[in-house]
Amino acid sequence: MKFTAQRIPLTILALALCLGSQPTDAKEKLTHVLAPLAANLEPDKKVVYKTVGDRDLHLHVFSPDEEEAKPELRPCLLLIHGGGWTGGEARRQYPIADHYAKLGVIAISLEYRLLGDKKGNTVFDCVKDGRSAVRYLRFHAEEFGIDPNRIAVSGASAGGHVALGTAVFENGPDMDEASDYLSVSCRPDLLIPMYPVIDTSGDGYGQKKIGERWQELSPVHHVKSELPPMLILHGTGDTVTPFAGAERFVEQSTTAGNDCELFAFEGGRHGWFIFNLDHYREAQGRMDAFLKKHGWIAESRAAADDEELCYAKRGSRICIPDEREQKVRASMYGRATNHSPQEIDHHSLGALSSSLGKHQGPLPSFRSAISRM
Repeated sequence: MKFTAQRIPLTILALALCLGSQPTDAKEKLTHVLAPLAANLEPDKKVVYKTVGDRDLHLHVFSPDEEEAKPELRPCLLLIHGGGWTGGEARRQYPIADHYAKLGVIAISLEYRLLGDKKGNTVFDCVKDGRSAVRYLRFHAEEFGIDPNRIAVSGASAGGHVALGTAVFENGPDMDEASDYLSVSCRPDLLIPMYPVIDTSGDGYGQKKIGERWQELSPVHHVKSELPPMLILHGTGDTVTPFAGAERFVEQSTTAGNDCELFAFEGGRHGWFIFNLDHYREAQGRMDAFLKKHGWIAESRAAADDEELCYAKRGSRICIPDEREQKVRASMYGRATNHSPQEIDHHSLGALSSSLGKHQGPLPSFRSAISRM
C-alpha cells in the first residue's frame, strides 16, 4: 500500500471514513473525519473482474506486505462502499482494506455499477456486481493467494445491501450475470453488514429507487437457513436505514438457525461511528473480534497491532496513538484552536493533523505527557 502522508493515526483508520452514510438532519454539518486519509492510500493493484459494455469494473486489492508474505492461502475480505446505490467510490473503503491487509488478510475494495453512472442501471445491477465479484475471487483464488473457503464480505449502508445480496437472494437471471462462473458459489463464508439497507419496504429505505419490484431486493423478506455467520453493526437511532429492520432480520435469521450477531449502538445515527473517533475504535474492535473468532485474523497479530505505537511502513513513520495518547493530542488540539472536546470529534482529520503537527513534537515528548495523566 502506498502512503504519501508522514504520520497517520491508525487506531481510527480501521473502520472509518466516508462509508456511505448520510446525515439524518440536513441542517447539521457532519464531517467524515477520515476522508483525508483515504486520499493518501493506494491499492497494490487493480484487477478487472467484469466488463459491462465498454466499462471495466475493478477489484482494488490491498495485500499484506511482501516481507510478511507466506506460502499458505490467506483469508479475504471484500469491502463494498455505500452511497444509496447512486454515489460513492471504492476509495472510501481504502482505510479498512489497509488495516486488514496489515493483519495478514487480502482486503479488496469493490468498484461496482451505480444508478447514476448510466441511464438504465438498476439496483439489480449493483447486486449482480457484488455476486460477480465473489464468484471471480473464488474462481481465481489461487492466483490471488486466497483461501476459497475464507471469503468474507462487508459493506456499509447500500454497500451492506449488496453484501447481503451475495447470500440471501436465490440464483437466477435477475440476480446473476449470464457471463459469470455460475457453477461457482457467490455465497461468502462470513458477512459483516454495517448499518445496511436491510428492508426496502416503505418502512425502510430504497422502495422509491427500486420501484414496484422492491420486495425482490429486500433482504429481510428473504431470510433463509444456511446463511453464513454474520455480524451486523447498526445504530438504534438510525432514521435512514431504520434499526427495526436490522432487529427483524436478526430475529428471523436466528429462528432459521443461522449464526447472526447484532451490535446495536444506543442512539447511533446512520453511520454513527464515522463521525466520532471513540466510536470508530469500538466498531473496529467488534469487527476484529468477529474476524478473530472465525479465524480470519491470528490472535497474536491483532494483539500486536493493538499494542504497537509506531512502526515503519515503506519509508514512512506511522504513529498509532493509544487511548491516553489520543487524549493528549485532543487536549493540545483544543488549546491550539479553542475547540471543545465535543467539537473535536466532528472536526476534519486534516485540520486536526495540521494543528497537531505544530505542537506534537517527537514521540518521546508525548510519552512524557502521557506519563503525567
